[in-house]
Order: sequence, then C-alpha cells, then structure tokens
Amino acid sequence: MLRAFYWLLPHPFLTLLLAVIWTLLQNEVSAGMVVVGIILGILIPWATSIWWPDTPKGFRLGRMAVYSVIVIWDILVANVRVAWIVLTVPNAKLKPAWIVVPLELVQPEAITVLAGTITLTPGTVSADLSDEGHSLLVHVLHTDDPDADLAEINNRYQRRLKEIFI
Repeated sequence: MLRAFYWLLPHPFLTLLLAVIWTLLQNEVSAGMVVVGIILGILIPWATSIWWPDTPKGFRLGRMAVYSVIVIWDILVANVRVAWIVLTVPNAKLKPAWIVVPLELVQPEAITVLAGTITLTPGTVSADLSDEGHSLLVHVLHTDDPDADLAEINNRYQRRLKEIFI
C-alpha cells in the first residue's frame, strides 16, 4: 500500500508545498485553481523523481511545524540582537568567530534545513560543509562564548531536526 502511495507521490511534502504555492500565487482562491495546484503538485514531483537520489523515508510534519515556529521566533529575536549590536557595539569591539558544528544529521535534506536555518538567522552564516559531510562551518557576527553558540545550535536546531527527519 505505502509503496503504491510513494509511486504516485514520491515527495508528498513537495506535492503539498507546490499545491499551496500555486494557489497562493493566484489573484483569488477558487476551486479550479486549487485543483490545478494539486495536479501540478502531483505531476512535477512525479516527473522529476528520477533525478532525486532518494524518496523521503520519514518526515514528521507536526514537529516540522513546531520547528518552523521556533525558527521564526529566533529570526525575530536575532533581528533585534543584531540591530542592537550594530547600534551599540563599536566595530573594534566586535567578537566574530568561526564555529565548526559537528553534524549528527545524515540526510542531505536535514543538513540543508540546518544550514538554511543558520543562514536565515541574522548574525550567523553557514559558510561551508566539510567534504565528508560531517561538519558545518558557521560564522557568528558577535559572540562572547563560541561554545555556548555551538551548544545552542545543537540543542535548539540539530536535535529537533533529528526528530523530524527519521
């Protein structure tokens, strides 16, 4: 049963995302546009599935929703922090740092989400992924304790992504 489901919808989350985006791009929501969005959401992933390395094995949508809320909150808080740093800390007193984040994640999608989360959060940038995919190089704009920032990345993001991508 599940094998037939994945043949029809090789990437169910992408199908849903494409259908929602198509519907939102229309000037008005109508039943016809929702149906077209669903059809495109099924056809595009199905037609391109031969170029994808693997179909998703497991993905917890509910935990991803919680993760998304946490990331949005962190982005808002980081915007205020970076604005405060820019306005109050002279350039000579900035303490930038490079942090190597050892990866416990193995799925490329999970690593991509982690790198994107770090880059989307103001004040941090994912700069490089090691050749073996075992660590991520992150630049931090200003930090007093790089080890605390590493622990926060691991506890706040990487731990949750391990629970999302099973």
